[in-house]
Amino acid sequence: MKQHSLRQYMPGITAVLLFISMLLSPRAVFSGAEDGLLLWFQIVFPTLFPFMLVSALMMAGGGLSVISGLFGNVLGRIFATSGNGAFAVLTGFLCGYPMGAKVTADLLRSGRITRNEGCYLLSFCNNTSPAFIMNFIIWKTLGRDELTVPSLLILFGVPVLLSFLFRRFYLHGEKRFRSPEKNNGRAGNTLDFAAFDSCMMDSFEGIVKVGGYIISFSILIALLGEFSDIAFFKAVLPSLEITNGIVMLHKGIADPALSYPLIMGLTSFGGFCSVAQTNCMLRGTGISIFPYIAQKLAASLAASSLAYLYLYFS
Repeated sequence: MKQHSLRQYMPGITAVLLFISMLLSPRAVFSGAEDGLLLWFQIVFPTLFPFMLVSALMMAGGGLSVISGLFGNVLGRIFATSGNGAFAVLTGFLCGYPMGAKVTADLLRSGRITRNEGCYLLSFCNNTSPAFIMNFIIWKTLGRDELTVPSLLILFGVPVLLSFLFRRFYLHGEKRFRSPEKNNGRAGNTLDFAAFDSCMMDSFEGIVKVGGYIISFSILIALLGEFSDIAFFKAVLPSLEITNGIVMLHKGIADPALSYPLIMGLTSFGGFCSVAQTNCMLRGTGISIFPYIAQKLAASLAASSLAYLYLYFS
């Protein structure tokens, strides 16, 4: 008989422990699910769904060629992307998690970019939106308007600078990524009710998956919050979900010289909930999530360090 190792049983043991914890803490489960649902319905859905739908319509109706014509050369010179890849750069920096990953995955699945370019785009253009940074972090949570400009420069400057490093792993000696010859951005020029319906259903599927992860991680945060007196859980909790994590860091650490760098680091990383959302968007592309995690952790470390240095010298 084969000897089953503990490693083989770990997924089942984890699921059973989670189930028991939910039975023992029904109030925490309800509170977590309610918080996650409200966060998704009131903030994430109205913020993210329109961009999901419009980006899908742009790719279906030929808008990708317009974006490529307007921004392809400029962004290509800066980031070495193809004309189609410029669309992922724009959405990834402007629309928030996980739009950069979704657009990159859609471009890759439709044959508009190469796999190497997809891996490269994912390494730096899946970021927190400027609206979230200014509205939630700076104005609502920190309440310090003077941090608006430095925070934006840090959180968007870090991925830009790291892109010069990451591209070396994927360009393989080329100066710039090129669109696949079989599909050079010309495919997709249909915009009718059938295309709209397809884009809408695809966007609904994506936003529901995002909501599912937000609710699941909110429940996990509520359950682990029952053990917040334990140092390990207290340290891990903020990294699970960015919105809750930022509030925890701000309320739990009185010294801004420590809390602000940690908040910048968490915002740059996005939390493990955004990692799960990103992994969900990448299904069917063949791109591994593990290089992405390492790249985001590098960005997080750089953002924290720059935020600390800014406070130290200001």
